[in-house]
Amino acid sequence: MFRYLLVFFFLTLTFNSNAEIKDKIIKNLNKINNFDFKFEQNINGEMANGNCIIEYPKKIFCEYARSNNKILVSNGKSLVVKTRTSYYRYPLEKTPLNFILDKNFLINKINELEERIVDKNIINFTIIEKGNEINIFFDNQTYDLIGWQNKDIYQNFNVTFISSIRKNRVLKKNLFKIPSQN
Repeated sequence: MFRYLLVFFFLTLTFNSNAEIKDKIIKNLNKINNFDFKFEQNINGEMANGNCIIEYPKKIFCEYARSNNKILVSNGKSLVVKTRTSYYRYPLEKTPLNFILDKNFLINKINELEERIVDKNIINFTIIEKGNEINIFFDNQTYDLIGWQNKDIYQNFNVTFISSIRKNRVLKKNLFKIPSQN
């Protein structure tokens, strides 16, 4: 009997700590309207970095460093990747960013998924949605989003790490305006 009580006690502790982690991540997400950050990205072994701003829901603006003026912009409906020599426009709903940039979607998924602790510092949730597998990562101290891993629409393996996060800043008007093709 004592053994069953001991198992029940440990299961209760584990459940409560898991619920506490989820609650802290959700409370943190609920406080955020926008945030900017530095990023490092690995797409199929090719490294890139730069700065991004995310505004919920579903808006992002990224400038890549040293990459012929590459930018990535979403206005919540379309996603554009533009360089000096190329211009690609996609419906946002066809990309994994559609889920990553949707705070309410993330909160709902976090509520229903089990987290995994990686190296005691990172909290990971694996989301499977509409044929996409997305791993999202949160810091175990600040409960901030610190990255994601997914396959892009061309099935390239993409890992993005974010750092130097600043939250709820005043943003420029028209920051998320889709650039023209010129």
